[in-house]
Amino acid sequence: MKSIVRVLVWTCVAAIGALSLATIAIHRGEPINAMWLVLAALCTYALGYRFYSKFVAAKVLALDPRRATPAERLENGRDFVPTNKWVVFGHHFAAIAGPGPLVGPVLAAQFGYLPGTIWILVGAVLGGCVQDFVVLLFSVRRDGKSLCQMAKEEIGKLGGFVAFVAVIAILIILLGLIALVVVNALKDSPWGVFTIAMTIPIALLMGVYLKYLRPGKVLETSLLGFVLVMLSVIGGQWVSRSPGIAGYFTLSASVLAILIIIYGFAASVLPVWLLLAPRDYLSTFVKLGTILILAAGIIAVRPILHMPALTRFIDGTGPIFAGSVFPFAFITIACGAISGFHSLISSGTTPKMITHETEARMVGYGAMLAESFVAIMATIAACTMMPGQYFAINSPAGIVGKTPEIATSTITSWGFPISATEMASLAKAVGEQNLFNRTGGAPAFAVGMAHIFANSLGGEALTAIWYHFAIMFEALFILTVLDAGTRVARFMLQEALGHLWQPLGRTSWYPSILTSSALIVGAWGYFLWQGVHDPVGGINSLWPLFGIANQLLAIVAFCVATTIIIKMNKARFAFVTIVPLCWLVAVTFTASYQKMFSSNPRIAFLTHAQTLVQQLNSTPAPAAAQAHQLSQLIFNDRFDALVNGILVLLVALIVASSAWEWLRVLSGRKAAEVKEAPFVPTRLGASPELEQEAVS
Repeated sequence: MKSIVRVLVWTCVAAIGALSLATIAIHRGEPINAMWLVLAALCTYALGYRFYSKFVAAKVLALDPRRATPAERLENGRDFVPTNKWVVFGHHFAAIAGPGPLVGPVLAAQFGYLPGTIWILVGAVLGGCVQDFVVLLFSVRRDGKSLCQMAKEEIGKLGGFVAFVAVIAILIILLGLIALVVVNALKDSPWGVFTIAMTIPIALLMGVYLKYLRPGKVLETSLLGFVLVMLSVIGGQWVSRSPGIAGYFTLSASVLAILIIIYGFAASVLPVWLLLAPRDYLSTFVKLGTILILAAGIIAVRPILHMPALTRFIDGTGPIFAGSVFPFAFITIACGAISGFHSLISSGTTPKMITHETEARMVGYGAMLAESFVAIMATIAACTMMPGQYFAINSPAGIVGKTPEIATSTITSWGFPISATEMASLAKAVGEQNLFNRTGGAPAFAVGMAHIFANSLGGEALTAIWYHFAIMFEALFILTVLDAGTRVARFMLQEALGHLWQPLGRTSWYPSILTSSALIVGAWGYFLWQGVHDPVGGINSLWPLFGIANQLLAIVAFCVATTIIIKMNKARFAFVTIVPLCWLVAVTFTASYQKMFSSNPRIAFLTHAQTLVQQLNSTPAPAAAQAHQLSQLIFNDRFDALVNGILVLLVALIVASSAWEWLRVLSGRKAAEVKEAPFVPTRLGASPELEQEAVS
């Protein structure tokens, strides 16, 4: 009887999911309700977790609750610590859920709500969740080794070298890009600048409070920080309305970029307990709370999607970034679907905290599903806006025009009516001076989120408060990623420099800390400065470059995972990683080729550089200042093309090395041996629930 009930329940879930997906895919003309996206997502996630993740866990990975994990065998009270599975889930989710699942879907909404939604759902269930799950489990079985170490052991030294270069590259590009998102969200916004500026002393206070005043009181400290942050949001409104004070917090993009570069360096060299740890506490607390409130608001309001399923810009002429829906939708949305960055977390701190192997399914596969749901909510927030407002906020001045009148006329000519008066009213409603050309995705997400919150919590009178709360929410954990990412990259660089001169490899030696931090911050600061001074907004070139680098790292992760599966004599199940690997190779290599050699100067770095060369050599010659700017932009384009080309070449080498390794093993020319740690039975004991999960 129970089995019949289960079959009926899952049949209903599948039917509801199929109906929701069909409504999203087929419905045209009239706007649809956002709840169809929510239902489609929840049903897809439920089916994916219940059936596909269970198949991977049982048939491919053969999870064993009797096997001791490195958290138990190597427990040292510092790095290796057996931890409650819900705590590990929270840690892993907080670590992987950076700005990507919020920004990427907002930018990709220029294609309409359909491409991004389908990619988020299918990509996560069949690709991103699988990557996070298998990499986590393989790291657990190798004493918590990193992706780079596993690549070196399973594929060879070339694999380890490529993984190292790819990780450093993606971190630098990621950090430069997310810093640009913060700059674009805060420029000319005294309210936003004041609120974010106040989070720094708040985090420092939390660090002192937690270390000296109330040691160990994490929840108490987080509550204190949350209250102070909310007071900062409210105080920002007073600052923005005070003419004598607002001027000090109304900063240009260039000034903000310099301040963020200085902040990034300081955060990298300060003790971790003083800024990084308390900001993590504060960020996680605000992040989880806001996501739950946003989900509740969407369910309560059930907003209408005003953005069409497909827009005219699927042909590649989009104003936010150039490029057709294939391949650029699939690299614009990385986090939320498939993100190579996650493989660093799945082979970083998380495998050192897993108590039982069977928990890897909930943590690896489940946390990625949660992040994917965040991406769906970001899609809803962007697509519930009127399309004219969406494009006015996200389009750079170089595309739509530098004045409100010209910009609104251009956008209206695309078929998305908008007026300068309407945009002025919207800016006033959210407490901003201007919302035109706020590229980067964060302001548009904040407007959509504020609209949902205002309709469910407090009414239109609180729209400005909710808007700046959303800006604070995004900027807060973006800066958290900036803190942690700079520090991680610094550790990796110190390890590499230690091979040249041993003292540089000592992570506690301050000359090494200052040198490596300056190199890392200088590297991502270059991409930030390049984006700030890009006449078409920076996001146009940097976000695709980030997406390419991120997905190239995912290719490395899938190569490592496929190699291990084949060496486990499970080649018949290798499709679980080979299918997403082949898709990513097709998408990413196509995007890389177009970013270098497309005839469209808005897409290709080299073609754009050539048009700038023609301007530089034109008659009459440009003025000295303009000539200098053109020369700098030409260098930026060629440098970005070089970075893109090197990354693609290196990853192509690791794909070829992996395929050669697979051929040797499958043909019998090489023994199928994996580098797992020896089996040691657990002494902690597995619960009946875990035992049942392992065998069912």
